[in-house]
Amino acid sequence: MPMMELTIPQGALSDDAKAKLPGEMAACLLRWEKAPDTEFFRSISWTHVHELPAEAIHTADGVAELPQAVVKVTTPQGALSDRRRGELTKELTQMILEATGWDEEAALRIWILNREIDEGSWGAGGNIIRFEELKAAAKAEREEAGCASVGDNENVPA
Repeated sequence: MPMMELTIPQGALSDDAKAKLPGEMAACLLRWEKAPDTEFFRSISWTHVHELPAEAIHTADGVAELPQAVVKVTTPQGALSDRRRGELTKELTQMILEATGWDEEAALRIWILNREIDEGSWGAGGNIIRFEELKAAAKAEREEAGCASVGDNENVPA
């Protein structure tokens, strides 16, 4: 049940990029979580895009002269190892650079904030969702799809 929030200046993304980037970001996160690419897991992987007017983006010196982006990545506790969070951060940064057309120097102004929700603190449908339940659902989805086991077993949801 990953969720991401992308906060970015208005006009930084073309209409085409606004249509494609959120889904690409969600698919990227699912890959690094090692979740199966199924309709169910895609439906519970959300990306919300918040566009801010330029005058709403500041540094300590006032209105920011250079564009900034923030991605808040929220996952259940234990869904990502440190290594996979690092790779996710690299990939999301590159996706944003490509989608916006910003130069490589802008990478320092793209912040990826990874946060884990403590076990027992994520609710949906009026119930607490536990990571073990998600792992069991992932395993069932893989078996139904006839997928082979994943090679990297580090925190794999299944």
